Amino acid sequence: MVVIGYIGRGLQLLGLAILPLGIILEITGQLGRRGLAELLLIMVFGFAAFHAGRYLEGYARQSRAN
Repeated sequence: MVVIGYIGRGLQLLGLAILPLGIILEITGQLGRRGLAELLLIMVFGFAAFHAGRYLEGYARQSRAN
């Protein structure tokens, strides 16, 4: 269960890193013509990664307590 906790923590960090990266890409114009749609996809992916990581970390912590 320790490995699941580390995977969860990694997903949380990935989710936290992706959101500012998407904003920076939008500000610099690197996302192209459909920038806002791509930014939304990046933000949804970051949100989903963070919450999946939080769920996995909580599951691992609960399993260790029992």
